[in-house]
Amino acid sequence: MKNFALGRMKAGHMNKTEADYAAHLERLRLSGDVDWFRFEGVKLRLADSTFYTPDFAVMNADGVMEMHEVKGFWTDDARVKIKVAADQYPFRFIAFKAVAKSRGGGWLREEF
Repeated sequence: MKNFALGRMKAGHMNKTEADYAAHLERLRLSGDVDWFRFEGVKLRLADSTFYTPDFAVMNADGVMEMHEVKGFWTDDARVKIKVAADQYPFRFIAFKAVAKSRGGGWLREEF
């Protein structure tokens, strides 16, 4: 049987990828590109008993609110939830995947 990484085991605590992304957002905040961000700061209702909590709520310097998802890989459930949320709420939904440092680092961006 193949072993898979489990990611964050406890709600409210960042995994390593999320912590790296939080550091990236902090650099953007210090440079003036981002006014505010919060880890798991917003919980969106999609349907009865169905919610989506983006990894980061982000307010850009221009006042636009974005919901950022940081992923190593996508499950079908996560992809469906972000698409449903993007259809229901007036926020920009963006997913980021870390690029290996050996490949130059940074973040791959996917908008919904």
